[in-house]
Amino acid sequence: MHSQKNLLTCIPFTICWLIIMLADSYLASAAEPIRVFIFAGQSNMVGSDSKVKDIDRFPPFRGLEQPQKNVLFSYSIGRENKLESNGWVDLQPVNNVVGPELSFARTVTQSIDTPIAIIKVAAGGTHLGGDWNPDEPIGFKMYPLALKVIQQSLKQLKDQGHAYQIEGFMWHQGENDMFNEEYMPNYGKNLKNFLSRWRTDLKTPELRFYIGELCTKTIWGMDLRPRMYAICLGQKEVAANDKLAQYIPTSHVGVEIGGGVGLHYHYGTLGQLEHGENYATAYLQNIGVNTKPGATKHRLNKLPYTKRKPVKLFILAGHRNMEGERAFTQELEKLEQHKHLVNPQGKVAYSYNIGGGYKISQGWEAMRPAGYYDNFGPEISFAAELSKNSNEQIAIAKFTHSGSQIIDWTPEGSMAKTRHLYPAFIDFIKKSHQSLTEKGYEVEIAGIFYHLGENDMSFYPYRKDAASRLQAIVNQSRLDLDAPDLNWYVSQQPPTDDERVNKVDVVSMVEAIAEKDTRLHHIKVFDLPVQEKKLVISTAGILQLGESIADFYLAQ
Repeated sequence: MHSQKNLLTCIPFTICWLIIMLADSYLASAAEPIRVFIFAGQSNMVGSDSKVKDIDRFPPFRGLEQPQKNVLFSYSIGRENKLESNGWVDLQPVNNVVGPELSFARTVTQSIDTPIAIIKVAAGGTHLGGDWNPDEPIGFKMYPLALKVIQQSLKQLKDQGHAYQIEGFMWHQGENDMFNEEYMPNYGKNLKNFLSRWRTDLKTPELRFYIGELCTKTIWGMDLRPRMYAICLGQKEVAANDKLAQYIPTSHVGVEIGGGVGLHYHYGTLGQLEHGENYATAYLQNIGVNTKPGATKHRLNKLPYTKRKPVKLFILAGHRNMEGERAFTQELEKLEQHKHLVNPQGKVAYSYNIGGGYKISQGWEAMRPAGYYDNFGPEISFAAELSKNSNEQIAIAKFTHSGSQIIDWTPEGSMAKTRHLYPAFIDFIKKSHQSLTEKGYEVEIAGIFYHLGENDMSFYPYRKDAASRLQAIVNQSRLDLDAPDLNWYVSQQPPTDDERVNKVDVVSMVEAIAEKDTRLHHIKVFDLPVQEKKLVISTAGILQLGESIADFYLAQ
C-alpha cells in the first residue's frame, strides 16, 4: 500500500512535467527560424508553357496541383500584367502555371522539419544585362522590383513575430542575354556583380546561389548552340570562382513537346517539376541530407557470375528515350505483363552514367529501374528478354544524356566543348570492361546499342548530318577501344514527320551506311505503341523498345 500511495502521489507531478516538456518542445519548434528561399529569373523560372492539369500525367509529381499549406509563398510574376500575392499565401500554382518551387518545396519539407517560405519574382523575356542589372536597371527593371518584394515580404514575417533566415537564391535566366551582342560575352561579369549586390543589399554575405543551367534539349540548344555556350561559360566561371555559387544541371530534364517538328523553347510541366527537384537535391546535399537513402542498397558486393564462361558486356547509349524521359515506375507497376520488372534482376549486373553524369551508379548494381525521377529506360526489358532467351552471363552498362545531340557524341564534338560526350563515353566503356576483368572474368563486349537521337530528327541541319556523324562515332570507337570487329546496333524510331524536315530521308541514309558495314546493324522500331507526343516514347513503348533490340540481337 505504501508503494501504491507513493505512485499515486507522483502522477500529478509526472503529468505536469510532461506538459511542460511538450510545451517547451512546441515553443522551440515554433521559434525555429523560417528558412526562406528566393526564386528568380525569366520564362523557364516562371513556368511558361506548363499546365497545372498536366501534373496528373506524371506520376512522381501527382498532388502538386494542390496548395501546400505548410509552405508560405510571396510572389510577383510577369512583366506588363503582373500576378502578385500582395503578402504571404499558401504555396500553390499561380494562373494555372507550374513553377519549380512546387516540387522543390515538397521535397524539402519531406526531408526537414523546419518551416520554409518561398519568395518568387520572375518575368519572361528579361535580361541580366538590362532588366536585372542592379546598377542601371532598364526595361522592366526587375532588380529593384525583386528587391522591394523580398524586403517587404521579409518585413511582414518579422512584423508577424517570425524569425527567418535566407537559405538560398535559385536563379534561372540567360536565354535573352544570348541575343544581345553586348550582354552575351559579359554574362559572367554581370552575374558576378548580380550575386555580389544581392549579398550586399540583403545583408547576407554568405548567401548561397543555385545557378540553373540553360537547357540544351530545347531548340535553342541546337540552333543557337554557340550563343547558349557563351552563357554557359559565364555561369560556370562564376560557379567555379564563388564558393557559395553552385551550377545546377538541367539539360537532362523533360522539355515540352511542341507542334510541328516537336521541338520547344520551354521545360513545360514535366521539366519544371524536375527542375525544382534539382534545386531541392542540391540544397539538401549542402545541408547534409540524403534524399535517396536507399540508393546504395542494390550495389552488388559479389557479381552473379561464374568464371567458367565469359561475361557478355552490353553497352546501351543514347538520348531522351534511351534515358527514359517519360517512362515511370508507377505506370510499370500497373502493367500485368511487366510489373515484375520493378524488382531487381539479380542475375544481371548494371552500371550506369545517365543525364550526362547527373546520376552515376555505385559500382555494379542489380538491374532495376534506376532513373533519377522514378523513371527508367529500355534496359530493364532488354535485360529480362536476354535473360529469358539466352544462357549468356549478362552485364549491362548504360551511358546517356537526354539533353545531347549526335554532334556531342562525335569524336570532334562541337565548339561547345563542355557538351562533348565522346571522350567520357569511351572512358566509361573502358572502365566498365576493366572493372569486370579485374575481378577475374573473361569479358566480351557484345555490342553497343545506340538509340538514334530524337531531337536531331526534328532540326534540318542535324537531321541531314545524322548518318555521317553516326558513322564517324562508330569508326572512331572501334579504333579507340581497339575492337575493329565491334558490333553496333543502332535502333531508330519513326523520325519526325513534318514538311520542314521530310526532304531528308534519314532512314535511307542510315540504311546506306549499315549496308556498307556488316557490323553496323540498323534496327527499325517502327511498330511501337502510338505515341501521345512526338519524339518521346512513354512507358509501354520503352518496354517494347528494350524487347525489340534484345530480340534483334538474339536473332543474330
